[in-house]
Amino acid sequence: MRYFNVQVLAKGKKSTLLIKSEDKKEAIEKAKLKANGIVLKIEETSQPAEERIKEFKKALASFKKSKIKRSDLIATIRQLAVMANAGIPLHDALTEIAHSTTNMHLQAILLDVAESINAGISLSQAMEKYKNQLGNLTITLVRLGEQTGDMAYALFTLADILEKIDENVRKFKKAIRYPLITLGAMAIAFTILISYVVPKFKSIFEKFHAELPLPTKILLWLEHAFNTYGPYILLILILGIFIIMFLYKTNKDFKKQLDTLFMRIYLLKNIIYYSQLNRFMLIFSELIKAGIPVVEALENSVAMVDNAYMREKLEIVKTMVEKGSSIEEAFAQTNLFENMILQMIAAGETSGQLDSMLQKITEYYGMKFDYILDNLSSYIEPIMLAIIAAMVLLLALGIFLPMWDMAKVVQGGA
Repeated sequence: MRYFNVQVLAKGKKSTLLIKSEDKKEAIEKAKLKANGIVLKIEETSQPAEERIKEFKKALASFKKSKIKRSDLIATIRQLAVMANAGIPLHDALTEIAHSTTNMHLQAILLDVAESINAGISLSQAMEKYKNQLGNLTITLVRLGEQTGDMAYALFTLADILEKIDENVRKFKKAIRYPLITLGAMAIAFTILISYVVPKFKSIFEKFHAELPLPTKILLWLEHAFNTYGPYILLILILGIFIIMFLYKTNKDFKKQLDTLFMRIYLLKNIIYYSQLNRFMLIFSELIKAGIPVVEALENSVAMVDNAYMREKLEIVKTMVEKGSSIEEAFAQTNLFENMILQMIAAGETSGQLDSMLQKITEYYGMKFDYILDNLSSYIEPIMLAIIAAMVLLLALGIFLPMWDMAKVVQGGA
């Protein structure tokens, strides 16, 4: 959004309004409506300080306010499905589940939704104001249950989808735990060596007035940086990570740039590619199977894709299908899907068995994702070995090269 100072003449008096809009034309229209007068002059200006503070506070609030923990949401939906299947009224079921949950945030939401239902509002409408916490998928499937009259089936389907997504997330976290611990241990060991071992040799090197080799200079520079500015370096790293996380969650442009970068990094791009497509196809296939219209199913499936780069590509599918294109043609335009997948979708559309074909595609991407995770250690091991070798080589050359030179000087003097 841009900001404009607009000078207007209304009832014989001149005044200047600060208008926030996309462009000058929109700013002029807004100023005319607001002042009910004539626009005399318009100039673009920078964002006022108070507006910046308001936007920052709003971004900080959205950063702090996160979705409900998926495991708690799954447990709640599963309980609600069981109770709905048993014929218990939704108000009573929600109240009972709210009193049994230990998540205070979720409890407050459930009690408020129960009160809304008691006042005559439908479950989907009552949940609508908690869309950020519950997710679009929850609202969509609850609405499906209301339309079909089978709320229990819709809720069981929703719980199954969320459980599969949660299982994939757990698999990924489990797969990267070992490499992260190993890299962390290596970083700590290297820092200790630089901070406590290298200084023991520093005094010896200072007495040696010859030119020091490059590895030794690097070690001495690192030792000086760690021991002199160590706390500041740590603070900068922590602040840097926090700022990146904050911008990633609150700034769409920054998130898109970072997500695009992720799609170019070795190994990470494959993990993101298969995990996101597996999630997309899982939700899309389940929604189609449940009877959700294709456009609405695509909208909800795309919304569940975390990577902004891939989400933008997949939004092409929804746009083209809305305009009347076939699903196969729309998928082909994204350049994300293999020819085999496109042929399977085309066959599913032609034969009227799209839901079963989508299920097979989901299984395919799930298999690819599992294969990468199962072999993640073998992919990462060469990188870790290279890092360890570089660290050991730097330490060895940095310490022993000048020692050898000193030994030569001593032998020559003797």
